[in-house]
Amino acid sequence: MIPNLDEFVDCDEHKGVCSKYGVSGYPTIQWFPKGSLEPKKYEGPRTAEALTEYVNTEGGTNVKIAAVPSNVVVLTADNFNDIVLDETKDVLIEFYAPWCGHCKNLAPTYEKVATAFRYEKDVVVANLDADKHKDLAEKYGVSGYPTLKFFPKGNKDGEEYEGGRDLDDFVAFINEKSGASRDGNGQLTSKAGIVESLDALVKAFVAAGDDEKKAVFSRIEEEVEKLKGSTARHGKIYLKAAKSCMAKGADYAKNEIERLQRMLEKTISPAKADEFTLKKNILSTFA
Repeated sequence: MIPNLDEFVDCDEHKGVCSKYGVSGYPTIQWFPKGSLEPKKYEGPRTAEALTEYVNTEGGTNVKIAAVPSNVVVLTADNFNDIVLDETKDVLIEFYAPWCGHCKNLAPTYEKVATAFRYEKDVVVANLDADKHKDLAEKYGVSGYPTLKFFPKGNKDGEEYEGGRDLDDFVAFINEKSGASRDGNGQLTSKAGIVESLDALVKAFVAAGDDEKKAVFSRIEEEVEKLKGSTARHGKIYLKAAKSCMAKGADYAKNEIERLQRMLEKTISPAKADEFTLKKNILSTFA
């Protein structure tokens, strides 16, 4: 590698060249200073930031790379309590160390987890540099890296995350613990918005005659009043759907589902996609 030029050598094809410069494993990164054929082996981290810093130092350049926005919330001593101990939030934390190889391997997957839940206002996917904030790490019993702990709304002492380290493992865990319904791409699943306690009443509503629907609707109203949190918001969608079914007839749910599906197939904002998916899922119980 020379200043302003990245060179790659296929060592399988050019065995003599690679042998000459002591290459025995792949990938091997070496720096050739200007005017010299005596390389320096690069042994630093394999991140864009670290490689850029190395080239700037060795080559006398001042190249800067654009920071990639992250959906992982960075915790510090200043914001830890405000975020983690918030009783309205479910918080997953990775306690990591910058030099930890396993932490570096986990980072891309962990970013995908944070991205999948970025529109869940009650879910926080965060990390803490435990090497820098040793007091916080010790307080929560962290002795190895990475350590993952989950701080649900009802237990701010934290609990050890002992599940798998694949995207689907994390997504399934957070969905189960928080009541969210996201897939690995951050899309709402077909279960999103469904309130199981209303299932029997909706079935009774659909089966009832026109004169009986009002009585069943009143029972749905009573049940919705008991709901809390996100299920209370979903309950309001149930009520609106039931009212529309009474006002517009038996085909309303089917026709509205088809209209929402057409909208979802267009280019729309993530917020709108969530809104339409919730309505579509709930209307499916009336169809």
